[in-house]
Amino acid sequence: VLAIAGGAGYWFWDNGDLKSFVGTYVENGEFQTLESRYTPQQIMDIHRKALLGDNSRQYMDPVMKYYPYALMEVKFTHDKKTREGVVLWSLIDGEMILNTDSWESTHGFADAINAKATKEDFKILNALARNSLGARTQDDLLAELQLDLDVVGPWIDSVVEKHLVTRKGNTLQLHFESPKILVIPITRFNQMIVTKPYNYGQKVPEKYSVTQVEKVARAAFGTDFNIRKISLLYLPVHGLLVKNADDSVTTTYWNAVNGQMIDQKYLR
Repeated sequence: VLAIAGGAGYWFWDNGDLKSFVGTYVENGEFQTLESRYTPQQIMDIHRKALLGDNSRQYMDPVMKYYPYALMEVKFTHDKKTREGVVLWSLIDGEMILNTDSWESTHGFADAINAKATKEDFKILNALARNSLGARTQDDLLAELQLDLDVVGPWIDSVVEKHLVTRKGNTLQLHFESPKILVIPITRFNQMIVTKPYNYGQKVPEKYSVTQVEKVARAAFGTDFNIRKISLLYLPVHGLLVKNADDSVTTTYWNAVNGQMIDQKYLR
């Protein structure tokens, strides 16, 4: 059962009030965000040595920004049973969050969004992903899909042309480093959702739209996957600024939910 943990205990996903909260657009000048568990000062204290080094550096005033995610209430089948839950999907890097404690995410969906991958494309991608090496010979792929080349051939050409798969001789391979696309469409969600006063200046613009995320999710997760509701949810991120001895400034970004530094390639 999916639970969203709060200070007073647990709210289970089958709680009707929570479903209503997640699926409702927040009015009255507020927006939905995850609750910050770490303050800038806590992070600066924990990582003081790494951030400041010697006494030649000093902290400047931190900044806070909110990064947009699509929060989807979904249902799907797994092991021949219907399951329900939520999916949290970044509108900045285009990847799905698998766990809100570790902030582990998928890898490969952003490329699929950029390439406008179809459900036929994902039949090839998922079949390759089911092999631990992310690769199969064409004959193995046909056997896996139980289809003839006249059907699968155009699908193969499509994913190769979209640079989602490479073809070397008779071998087809996923064109992602450390791909992670063959996942159950559910986010392990253990955080509290709160509301904050609306401040447009704090909110980072979306790089991917909710529509793009919805399309790739439907293409990737099959005909039994259904999205009941979608809303926007924001991740609080602390920007820590350090003034160096030469008066230059180094900025690092930290997830305010789990206190971990964010690789800046995911913020571009």
